[in-house]
Amino acid sequence: MNRDTIKNCKRIVIKVGTTSLTYPNGKMNIKKMDRLARVISDIHNSGKDVILVSSGAIAVGSDKLGIERPRDVIGKQACSAVGQALLMQLYEKLFEEYNQKVAQMLLTKAVFLNDVRKTNSGNAINKLLELDVVPIVNENDSVSIDELGDFSDNDTLSAYVSVVAKADLLIILSDIDGFYNGDPKSADTKLISLVEDINEDVYSVAGGSGSKLGTGGMLTKIKAADLLTSRGINMIIASGEEPDILYSLLEGENIGTLFKAKRNM
Repeated sequence: MNRDTIKNCKRIVIKVGTTSLTYPNGKMNIKKMDRLARVISDIHNSGKDVILVSSGAIAVGSDKLGIERPRDVIGKQACSAVGQALLMQLYEKLFEEYNQKVAQMLLTKAVFLNDVRKTNSGNAINKLLELDVVPIVNENDSVSIDELGDFSDNDTLSAYVSVVAKADLLIILSDIDGFYNGDPKSADTKLISLVEDINEDVYSVAGGSGSKLGTGGMLTKIKAADLLTSRGINMIIASGEEPDILYSLLEGENIGTLFKAKRNM
């Protein structure tokens, strides 16, 4: 399959889930986060605009407070309030090692439902990119109340950000290496490298989340892809195990699953 169009993508949103940032015990995987900062900084140096949508605030906050990840909304809000500052502090330190400026943006669904707020958010992202800054976006979980949050997961948030930022490509780095035609744990299933039409069959094989730390599952990723491809934005799901995979993806290698944009905007 030819992915040459991916090589020409100028503005890229990269979404990283909690499971791609933490160890199984819930503590932050600093080595992996450092690699992520290095790769993103290098991609930015190559002339591409990069926006990072990062989960992890609740996990960081839970670890800092010495408690298990809460199930109730108020508990999650409290952990997010503690963890978001720590998460951003760590990102700031790691990106600084590669001389890359970063900025924090905390958003809620209400921003994208209001034309003025949505425009202002897009303007802020554009200005940051113009200033050679990598925006690091997360949902403002400390004030979100809909099952924490308004989006329910950062897959959906990353899709909205991609639309507002007028990105060419969204890359979702996950604990699963792509979209399969069935249960990925089954030996009989196969990875689908290209999806050109998101139909009922695609939705029917989308499953739930496989991690107790994260919130998103394959269904949320399919919905994100449906939203983006109809607006002319490509999306790739790939493994977040090794951040260097971003190089291969942007070089057009056939890795993970590409959800092909239906039309150019």
